[in-house]
This record gives sequence, C-alpha cells and structure tokens, in this order.
Amino acid sequence: MSNDFEALNRVLKARYSCRAYLPDPVPETLVERIVQAAGRAPSWCNAQPWSVTVTRGDETSRFRDVMTQVVSADQPSPDIPWPASYSGAYNDRRRTCGFQLYESLGIARDDHAARQAQSLRNFAFFDAPHVAIISSEAELGPYGAMDTGGFVTAFMLAATGLGVASIAQASVAAYPDVIRRHFNLPQTRQILCAISFGYADTDHPANGFRTDRAALNEIYDPRGTD
Repeated sequence: MSNDFEALNRVLKARYSCRAYLPDPVPETLVERIVQAAGRAPSWCNAQPWSVTVTRGDETSRFRDVMTQVVSADQPSPDIPWPASYSGAYNDRRRTCGFQLYESLGIARDDHAARQAQSLRNFAFFDAPHVAIISSEAELGPYGAMDTGGFVTAFMLAATGLGVASIAQASVAAYPDVIRRHFNLPQTRQILCAISFGYADTDHPANGFRTDRAALNEIYDPRGTD
C-alpha cells in the first residue's frame, strides 16, 4: 500500500502545465487508456456527468483556426462564470505563476504586447497535437461540474503516468456556443474547459519552471485530539 502512495505522489509531483509541445501525435491506444482511467473518478450517485471530445490531426488544426479567429471577434461568455476576483493568497499565487511564466520567456513586466501575444497562445493550444473538450450535463448543475473537475484531474494524472504532458485551459471555455457548434454538441452540455495534450517540448523555456504549492498549514485545519 505504501508503494501505491509513493507512486501516486510521484505522478502528482511530476505533473505540470505544459505550454509547448512537439508535433508528434499520441497513439489512439494511449488516449483511450487515459480517458478510461480518468473515468474512474468519483461522482455523486455515480452519475459520471463528464464527456470528452478529443481532436487529432487535421481536426486539431481546424479547431485551432476557429478559436484563434473567434477570440479576436467575440466577447467571452463562459457557461460557468469566471471568478469574480482574486484576493489575498489567491491573488499572490496567481501573480507569482504569471511572473514565473513571463520570466522564463524573457518577457518584461511592462511589455504588454508580448504578454498579450503569450495569452493568445492559449487559443493555439500551445501547438499541442490534441485538444480534449470537457463538458458536463447542465441539469446536474454545480455538483456535476465539481464531479467533472475530478475527471479533469484524473485525466491529467493518467496522462502524466503515460509520459504525456497536458494543460487544463479555462480560457478556451470562454466561447462555449462556438465550441458546441463546431463539434455539434447538445446545448445541454456545459463546456467547462479544454485540456491540450501531447508530448512536451522539454527544451522550450515555457516548460522550464514549476509552480509552488501551499504549505500544509495553509490548507489543513485539524480539529480535536486523539
């Protein structure tokens, strides 16, 4: 049992948000293993509200073209509202992550044009060969979305375990109507995020930093005595 924990902990520590990919596709057999493993995520009443649409080859290119065009023409309108604000430690962590990314790329803090260009890389999926669109059934509401968040985590951990890099992207979910039309998805499917994935370009500077994690005493509040 201890070995299982250590193996899981290694995968948790190895996972990171990959922002540069090699063009090589992931074999379909590996993609199926990732999705099947992620499907073991827990859900309320075992409803399993998640669904995943995965692109490859020309379909990834077509979807990339659609998203890079829409981001310059349409206003964001996500199915699930984005955070109203980030304050305190949440803002500190968010800013630190951004500073680490820009520093790794050599982008100065006052270079707003370069920052904007890097932000738009989200909609090119960082050149990943695959994009997974993650959706949940609208009638299951916030708890369906929460359960699907577990699927997202399981997907990325399973991918890491198979040597496949990934990044979850809420930014792509800002245009759910466009995504539903492109993939002919029902209106009842809430678009929660995308996961771009493939094999990491380990030489790219965008992949050269790792985010910190909160200390145990920041997230753990034990009550009572033994």
